[in-house]
Amino acid sequence: MIIFFVFYALFILLIFNSLTNSFCLKLDMNQHKQSRVFRMINIMIIILLVSSYVKVINVVG
Repeated sequence: MIIFFVFYALFILLIFNSLTNSFCLKLDMNQHKQSRVFRMINIMIIILLVSSYVKVINVVG
């Protein structure tokens, strides 16, 4: 179960990072602002993934 969730999390992070990159390129952000946007979005996605993993473990276990 954990191996599946790790691959799922990596896939979700890859998709959101590519969407964020497209967003930053479309808005012509400078490098400093891009790094802040990427950091914030990655932190929020990781929090959501961890909370969903905990929820799945509580239901399964």
